Amino acid sequence: MSPAKSKTKSKKLFVLDTNVILHDSSCLEHFQEHNVALPITVLEELDNFKKGNESINFHAREFVRRLDSMSGDTLFGEGIPLGKGRGTIRIAIEPEIHPKLHGLFSPNKPDHQILNVALRLADRHPGYRTILVSKDVNLRMKAKSVDLNAQDYKTDHVADISSLYTGRRIVEDVPSEVIEALYQVPFEVQADEVQVDPPLIAHENLILKNGKKSALATYDPLTHTLKRVDKRSVYGITPRNAEQTFALAALLNDDIPLVSLSGKAGTGKTLLALAASLENRRAYRQIYLARPIVPLSNKDIGYLPGEIKAKLDPYMQPMYDNLSVIQNQHHGHEKNHQGEQIRKMLEDEKLMISALSYIRGRSLNRIYFIVDEAQNLTPHEVKTIITRAGEGTKVVFTGDIFQIDHPYLDTQSNGLTYLIERMKGQKLYAHITLERGERSELSELASNLL
Repeated sequence: MSPAKSKTKSKKLFVLDTNVILHDSSCLEHFQEHNVALPITVLEELDNFKKGNESINFHAREFVRRLDSMSGDTLFGEGIPLGKGRGTIRIAIEPEIHPKLHGLFSPNKPDHQILNVALRLADRHPGYRTILVSKDVNLRMKAKSVDLNAQDYKTDHVADISSLYTGRRIVEDVPSEVIEALYQVPFEVQADEVQVDPPLIAHENLILKNGKKSALATYDPLTHTLKRVDKRSVYGITPRNAEQTFALAALLNDDIPLVSLSGKAGTGKTLLALAASLENRRAYRQIYLARPIVPLSNKDIGYLPGEIKAKLDPYMQPMYDNLSVIQNQHHGHEKNHQGEQIRKMLEDEKLMISALSYIRGRSLNRIYFIVDEAQNLTPHEVKTIITRAGEGTKVVFTGDIFQIDHPYLDTQSNGLTYLIERMKGQKLYAHITLERGERSELSELASNLL
């Protein structure tokens, strides 16, 4: 390839779909070295999303404000500079239907209008590599079917999901005296006494083994020690494996204000988080349990019959199911006492179960805040939740990164994966991946084989 051709190939023109902007209103910052075209249809769609309190409504408003601020008195036909880079952004209008879409084009479908703009721009600018950027896999497939380059918006993707931090590792052949020391006062050893590669990071957990001897320990970055982790029951819930023991220790540690738990269905993520919050309830003003509403059908919450509570109940039922498990752990007087305690907490709003959209905007001071199904949040939504945490608040995210219900997220781009990758090693953060299902033998078999 000649130098001239190589230079031509490096010139790119990106055409943005609406869902990219609704995912990340700051997306233009990542295209500063290239030219960007914004189909007029995208602006029309953004106008429909400006009102509301959801994350997508925020992104719609914020993007339009940024675009207006960037343009000033400059006309889009001249190209608006994108920050300090050499790229520009233009608003694209293409009324003529591209020949490749004849017989397929529907004027009422925004996707078809965006695709038409991208095809026309590709013809008009042969010196550029025109790329349609969309988080909609179907639109990307349609683009490729008419020989147009298309790709996902990957700025917040985790590069290699196979090496995602799990929060624990097994260390074999640990000196016997080290394991024995962990069972004696002060139940800790210097971290240097256990050789690991790569080096330990903050709050990483270890299963230490030497033949039949073993111990569970966690790394304390402040004292540079390995501290023994004991199995303990909280609010009637007893951990059934090492990962659950590590998770419960992190959930009960008030010095770790941010915790995430990932794992498949039945591993106990939500149950452990809820039990720990109830155990530590006196240290917090309230316990919030929230989950994003991602309907599995085309009908959203507005189509469901009844008042707000009736509409939310189907989405919140897993939370109530976990509360029922806790209430049923004991027998006799103790069981009745705990059931009455939980009932009173719900009545007094000391324990609140709600959709995440109804939690936003509330004061998060001295709150034990559990966000379930966090894999259905975008990275920006996760950031928004954490940045609202006030003094004395603990935030817990739980979810399964392989069970995504959100139409524009996947294992690499969801908020839970992003949180684990970006926060690992921070002194205020702990993570555990729960691998073994404990719901039932049948549940575990189905999870593994079906």
